[in-house]
Amino acid sequence: MAVLSDYPITRRWPPRRPEVIQLYTLNTPNGIKTSVMLEECGLDYDWHRISISDPEDQFTPEFLSLNPNNKIPAMIDPNGPDGQPLGIFETGAILIYLGDKTGKFLPKSGAARYHTIQWLMWQMGGVGPMFGQVGYFHRYKGSEIEDPRPRTRYYNEARRLMGVLDKQLQGRDWITGEYSIADMAVGPWLRTVRVNYEAEAETGMDGFANVQAYLARFLARPAVQRGIEVGAA
Repeated sequence: MAVLSDYPITRRWPPRRPEVIQLYTLNTPNGIKTSVMLEECGLDYDWHRISISDPEDQFTPEFLSLNPNNKIPAMIDPNGPDGQPLGIFETGAILIYLGDKTGKFLPKSGAARYHTIQWLMWQMGGVGPMFGQVGYFHRYKGSEIEDPRPRTRYYNEARRLMGVLDKQLQGRDWITGEYSIADMAVGPWLRTVRVNYEAEAETGMDGFANVQAYLARFLARPAVQRGIEVGAA
Protein backbone atom coordinates (compact mmCIF):
# COMPACT_ATOMS: atom_id res chain seq x y z
CA MET A 1 0.00 0.00 0.00
CA ALA A 2 1.36 3.40 -1.02
CA VAL A 3 1.95 6.01 1.66
CA LEU A 4 2.90 9.69 1.53
CA SER A 5 6.47 8.90 2.53
CA ASP A 6 6.82 7.14 -0.83
CA TYR A 7 6.80 10.60 -2.41
CA PRO A 8 10.28 12.21 -2.19
CA ILE A 9 8.76 15.70 -2.09
CA THR A 10 7.43 14.98 1.40
CA ARG A 11 10.98 14.69 2.70
CA ARG A 12 11.78 18.27 1.75
CA TRP A 13 8.36 19.65 2.66
CA PRO A 14 7.11 17.35 5.46
CA PRO A 15 3.33 17.09 5.78
CA ARG A 16 1.96 18.80 8.85
CA ARG A 17 -1.18 16.70 8.59
CA PRO A 18 -0.49 13.71 6.35
CA GLU A 19 -4.15 12.72 6.24
CA VAL A 20 -5.17 15.76 4.17
CA ILE A 21 -4.33 16.98 0.66
CA GLN A 22 -0.82 18.36 0.29
CA LEU A 23 -0.62 21.38 -2.03
CA TYR A 24 2.69 22.73 -3.33
CA THR A 25 2.04 26.20 -4.63
CA LEU A 26 2.60 29.94 -4.87
CA ASN A 27 -0.05 32.64 -5.24
CA THR A 28 0.46 33.12 -8.96
CA PRO A 29 -2.64 32.88 -11.19
CA ASN A 30 -2.01 29.19 -11.75
CA GLY A 31 -1.47 28.55 -8.06
CA ILE A 32 -4.61 30.50 -7.17
CA LYS A 33 -6.73 28.33 -9.47
CA THR A 34 -6.11 25.26 -7.33
CA SER A 35 -6.36 26.88 -3.92
CA VAL A 36 -9.65 28.52 -4.91
CA MET A 37 -11.03 25.16 -6.02
CA LEU A 38 -9.98 23.54 -2.74
CA GLU A 39 -11.62 26.36 -0.80
CA GLU A 40 -14.80 26.29 -2.90
CA CYS A 41 -15.10 22.53 -2.39
CA GLY A 42 -14.50 22.81 1.35
CA LEU A 43 -11.65 20.31 1.21
CA ASP A 44 -9.10 20.24 4.00
CA TYR A 45 -5.51 20.68 2.87
CA ASP A 46 -2.03 21.76 3.86
CA TRP A 47 -0.09 24.07 1.59
CA HIS A 48 3.62 24.41 1.10
CA ARG A 49 5.07 27.54 -0.52
CA ILE A 50 7.27 26.84 -3.53
CA SER A 51 9.40 29.72 -4.78
CA ILE A 52 9.59 30.07 -8.57
CA SER A 53 12.62 32.33 -8.30
CA ASP A 54 14.67 30.06 -6.07
CA PRO A 55 16.22 27.05 -7.86
CA GLU A 56 16.50 25.42 -4.46
CA ASP A 57 12.74 24.89 -4.60
CA GLN A 58 11.19 24.20 -7.97
CA PHE A 59 14.24 22.60 -9.59
CA THR A 60 15.12 20.28 -6.73
CA PRO A 61 14.95 16.51 -7.26
CA GLU A 62 12.22 16.36 -4.63
CA PHE A 63 9.92 18.79 -6.43
CA LEU A 64 10.72 17.32 -9.85
CA SER A 65 9.76 13.90 -8.52
CA LEU A 66 6.16 15.16 -8.28
CA ASN A 67 6.16 17.53 -11.25
CA PRO A 68 8.84 16.79 -13.85
CA ASN A 69 7.79 20.01 -15.62
CA ASN A 70 9.00 22.01 -12.57
CA LYS A 71 5.93 24.26 -12.40
CA ILE A 72 3.52 25.06 -9.59
CA PRO A 73 1.08 23.95 -8.42
CA ALA A 74 1.33 20.25 -7.77
CA MET A 75 -0.66 18.19 -5.31
CA ILE A 76 -0.83 14.90 -3.48
CA ASP A 77 -4.18 13.52 -2.39
CA PRO A 78 -3.58 10.88 0.30
CA ASN A 79 -7.08 9.56 -0.35
CA GLY A 80 -7.00 9.19 -4.12
CA PRO A 81 -8.62 6.56 -6.32
CA ASP A 82 -9.12 3.22 -4.55
CA GLY A 83 -7.99 4.88 -1.33
CA GLN A 84 -4.40 5.20 -2.54
CA PRO A 85 -2.34 8.41 -2.58
CA LEU A 86 -2.30 10.22 -5.91
CA GLY A 87 0.24 12.80 -7.02
CA ILE A 88 -0.96 15.13 -9.77
CA PHE A 89 0.27 18.25 -11.57
CA GLU A 90 -1.06 20.67 -14.23
CA THR A 91 -3.89 22.92 -13.07
CA GLY A 92 -6.40 21.69 -15.63
CA ALA A 93 -5.87 18.10 -14.54
CA ILE A 94 -6.09 19.08 -10.87
CA LEU A 95 -9.34 21.01 -11.38
CA ILE A 96 -10.94 18.13 -13.26
CA TYR A 97 -9.74 15.65 -10.64
CA LEU A 98 -11.13 17.69 -7.75
CA GLY A 99 -14.39 18.26 -9.61
CA ASP A 100 -14.78 14.53 -10.11
CA LYS A 101 -13.70 13.74 -6.55
CA THR A 102 -16.24 16.07 -4.96
CA GLY A 103 -18.97 16.17 -7.59
CA LYS A 104 -18.78 19.97 -7.51
CA PHE A 105 -18.23 22.66 -10.17
CA LEU A 106 -17.92 20.13 -13.02
CA PRO A 107 -20.98 18.32 -14.40
CA LYS A 108 -20.63 14.56 -14.13
CA SER A 109 -21.73 13.78 -17.66
CA GLY A 110 -23.40 15.00 -20.79
CA ALA A 111 -22.95 18.10 -22.92
CA ALA A 112 -22.61 20.39 -19.88
CA ARG A 113 -19.47 18.51 -18.79
CA TYR A 114 -17.74 18.98 -22.13
CA HIS A 115 -18.93 22.55 -22.43
CA THR A 116 -17.18 23.27 -19.13
CA ILE A 117 -14.03 21.39 -20.10
CA GLN A 118 -13.76 23.20 -23.43
CA TRP A 119 -13.67 26.57 -21.67
CA LEU A 120 -11.11 25.21 -19.23
CA MET A 121 -8.98 24.19 -22.22
CA TRP A 122 -9.53 27.66 -23.73
CA GLN A 123 -7.96 29.17 -20.64
CA MET A 124 -5.08 26.74 -20.59
CA GLY A 125 -4.28 26.99 -24.29
CA GLY A 126 -4.95 30.69 -24.81
CA VAL A 127 -5.53 32.92 -21.81
CA GLY A 128 -2.71 31.60 -19.63
CA PRO A 129 0.08 31.55 -22.22
CA MET A 130 -0.93 34.80 -23.93
CA PHE A 131 -1.61 36.81 -20.78
CA GLY A 132 1.64 35.50 -19.34
CA GLN A 133 3.50 36.89 -22.33
CA VAL A 134 1.77 40.24 -21.82
CA GLY A 135 3.12 40.26 -18.29
CA TYR A 136 6.63 39.43 -19.43
CA PHE A 137 6.80 42.08 -22.16
CA HIS A 138 4.80 44.75 -20.34
CA ARG A 139 5.90 44.50 -16.73
CA TYR A 140 8.92 42.24 -16.35
CA LYS A 141 12.21 41.54 -18.17
CA GLY A 142 10.71 41.76 -21.63
CA SER A 143 9.81 45.40 -21.04
CA GLU A 144 13.49 46.19 -21.61
CA ILE A 145 13.28 44.99 -25.23
CA GLU A 146 13.06 47.98 -27.56
CA ASP A 147 11.54 46.12 -30.51
CA PRO A 148 7.76 46.71 -30.12
CA ARG A 149 6.66 43.75 -32.23
CA PRO A 150 6.58 41.05 -29.51
CA ARG A 151 4.73 43.39 -27.16
CA THR A 152 2.22 44.39 -29.83
CA ARG A 153 1.63 40.77 -30.81
CA TYR A 154 0.66 39.74 -27.29
CA TYR A 155 -1.37 42.86 -26.58
CA ASN A 156 -3.42 42.17 -29.70
CA GLU A 157 -3.96 38.52 -28.90
CA ALA A 158 -4.94 39.36 -25.32
CA ARG A 159 -7.50 41.87 -26.66
CA ARG A 160 -8.91 39.21 -28.97
CA LEU A 161 -9.26 36.74 -26.09
CA MET A 162 -10.88 39.41 -23.92
CA GLY A 163 -13.40 39.94 -26.69
CA VAL A 164 -14.17 36.22 -26.89
CA LEU A 165 -14.80 36.16 -23.14
CA ASP A 166 -16.86 39.34 -23.17
CA LYS A 167 -19.13 37.90 -25.86
CA GLN A 168 -19.50 34.60 -23.99
CA LEU A 169 -20.49 36.46 -20.82
CA GLN A 170 -23.29 38.39 -22.51
CA GLY A 171 -26.40 37.54 -20.51
CA ARG A 172 -24.46 35.21 -18.20
CA ASP A 173 -22.99 35.65 -14.73
CA TRP A 174 -20.50 32.84 -15.34
CA ILE A 175 -18.77 31.44 -18.41
CA THR A 176 -21.02 28.41 -18.86
CA GLY A 177 -23.99 29.87 -17.02
CA GLU A 178 -23.18 28.02 -13.79
CA TYR A 179 -20.10 28.75 -11.68
CA SER A 180 -17.52 26.10 -12.53
CA ILE A 181 -13.88 25.12 -12.79
CA ALA A 182 -13.75 27.21 -15.98
CA ASP A 183 -14.33 30.34 -13.92
CA MET A 184 -11.73 29.29 -11.36
CA ALA A 185 -9.25 28.95 -14.22
CA VAL A 186 -10.03 32.25 -15.95
CA GLY A 187 -10.70 34.57 -12.99
CA PRO A 188 -7.19 34.50 -11.48
CA TRP A 189 -5.66 35.47 -14.82
CA LEU A 190 -7.96 38.47 -15.18
CA ARG A 191 -7.01 39.54 -11.67
CA THR A 192 -3.34 39.24 -12.57
CA VAL A 193 -3.76 41.47 -15.62
CA ARG A 194 -5.15 44.12 -13.30
CA VAL A 195 -3.15 43.68 -10.10
CA ASN A 196 0.22 42.29 -11.16
CA TYR A 197 0.65 43.38 -14.78
CA GLU A 198 -1.28 46.67 -14.58
CA ALA A 199 -2.21 46.10 -18.20
CA GLU A 200 -5.98 46.61 -18.37
CA ALA A 201 -5.61 49.31 -21.03
CA GLU A 202 -3.05 47.40 -23.09
CA THR A 203 -5.18 44.24 -23.16
CA GLY A 204 -8.44 46.08 -23.73
CA MET A 205 -9.80 44.69 -20.49
CA ASP A 206 -10.88 48.14 -19.30
CA GLY A 207 -13.22 48.43 -22.30
CA PHE A 208 -15.13 45.17 -21.87
CA ALA A 209 -18.02 45.76 -19.47
CA ASN A 210 -19.00 42.10 -19.20
CA VAL A 211 -15.45 41.09 -18.29
CA GLN A 212 -15.20 43.84 -15.68
CA ALA A 213 -18.46 42.83 -14.02
CA TYR A 214 -17.46 39.18 -14.17
CA LEU A 215 -14.15 39.82 -12.42
CA ALA A 216 -15.94 41.77 -9.70
CA ARG A 217 -18.31 38.84 -9.10
CA PHE A 218 -15.43 36.40 -9.00
CA LEU A 219 -13.36 38.43 -6.55
CA ALA A 220 -16.35 38.94 -4.27
CA ARG A 221 -16.59 35.22 -3.51
CA PRO A 222 -15.26 34.43 0.00
CA ALA A 223 -13.56 31.22 -1.17
CA VAL A 224 -11.76 33.19 -3.87
CA GLN A 225 -10.56 35.72 -1.33
CA ARG A 226 -9.22 32.94 0.86
CA GLY A 227 -7.63 31.11 -2.06
CA ILE A 228 -5.74 34.21 -3.20
CA GLU A 229 -3.89 34.31 0.12
CA VAL A 230 -2.63 30.72 -0.15
CA GLY A 231 1.03 30.58 -1.11
CA ALA A 232 1.68 34.25 -0.36
CA ALA A 233 5.02 35.22 1.12
